[in-house]
Amino acid sequence: MILELFKDITKVPRCSGTHQPFIDFIIAFAKQFDYTCQVDEAKNILCYKKNQQSIICLQSHYDMVCLEDGKIPEIVEIDGFLTAKNSTLGSDNGIGCAYMLQLMKEHKIAEFLFTSDEEIGLIGANNLTLPLVSKYMLNLDSEEEARICIGCAGGIDIFCNSNKSKPIKDKNYKSFYEISITGLDGGHSGVDIDKNIPNAIKLVAQTIKDCDGDLIKIDGGERINSIPKKCSAIILSSIVPKISHEKMSVKKVDIENENYQIFDDKIVDFLCEFKNGVLDLNSELNLPQTSINLSIIKTENANIEISLSARSMDNEDLANIKETTINEAKDFGFSVRTNGKYPAWSPTKNIFSEIVFEIYKKYDENVSFEAVHAGLECAIFKEKYPQMFITSIGPNIYFPHGNREKCEIKSIHRVYEVLKEIVDIININDTNS
Repeated sequence: MILELFKDITKVPRCSGTHQPFIDFIIAFAKQFDYTCQVDEAKNILCYKKNQQSIICLQSHYDMVCLEDGKIPEIVEIDGFLTAKNSTLGSDNGIGCAYMLQLMKEHKIAEFLFTSDEEIGLIGANNLTLPLVSKYMLNLDSEEEARICIGCAGGIDIFCNSNKSKPIKDKNYKSFYEISITGLDGGHSGVDIDKNIPNAIKLVAQTIKDCDGDLIKIDGGERINSIPKKCSAIILSSIVPKISHEKMSVKKVDIENENYQIFDDKIVDFLCEFKNGVLDLNSELNLPQTSINLSIIKTENANIEISLSARSMDNEDLANIKETTINEAKDFGFSVRTNGKYPAWSPTKNIFSEIVFEIYKKYDENVSFEAVHAGLECAIFKEKYPQMFITSIGPNIYFPHGNREKCEIKSIHRVYEVLKEIVDIININDTNS
């Protein structure tokens, strides 16, 4: 039934920023099983049984990364995995939502919290005003089975703008060229940042630099939390740009519009010199400590905006990378602003994570604790509800935020059995205490 519920969820538009269709879906679903729902101004949804005290809150975000706005995934089952045809799947965090719906069908006593817009800055969690009464929270947004998550990276988005340009006065035997690259693997800018996935924006920028091209226009990337799969640029150059990747194309184009501007060379210099990827490793956790991703670049009229996503497992390190990046961008002539800051969740075990571990061990003796180099709403909830004990689990999800996203079907079912026992044991222990 979990897979059918997930397929039902997938039919509901839920790209980040789209709320009402999912809210209507959840309210109608909850009503069938006698749950009350509340919705706050941030479009978070809380479902619970009236007159029954919950001790555990189950939490998932309902938005998904859509590489094309409004895209409804076409689910495909292949070789034991769910994937989607030419789009992200939305298993992050749609599978967690499906788990919660199945538990509601079974009339489990819990608070069921569906949060909004996690993928664009944990907006729902940051602005949550719904009253939670539970002692424990189990987040269902982890992406590796049998790894109990007890810590995550914090993050901040950095936006660099430049409108420094000059009119094209003399071509000087130069020609216009279009450089484009598409179809790269892409991936999650946190958990995949150490996998040496090519960045489309960096590749195009270096090609422009190598032919000493004048930048006319450049657009690339899909989402702030994704490694760019595509990028295209129009340049003016006396040298034919060299193709530097098998998925890159270069063609000569005719442009007669005299209103085009040439952007400051420092923009391309910044793109090429910017140190993208893992900046520091955490040997104890065996994952990146600090990273930054060159996520999006876009040209609008006479302005170029670059979007960067920085992450760190430590809040002080996050502050340092923010300051360093801002100063570096300003040195190249950009104006800079930041947004979407969320804290790191320092890896710590607690009484709830130990309970989850003991239950999980009955299903998989290799279960272990971990932290992830990605943002989880747990970090925000820990600040909002310091008395709450928080832990995170989830099934095997690979390559989230990209067209290669897939989720293992057997893992979905195995994790649900663990989840159901966690809810039952917590409620039994509470009744007996």
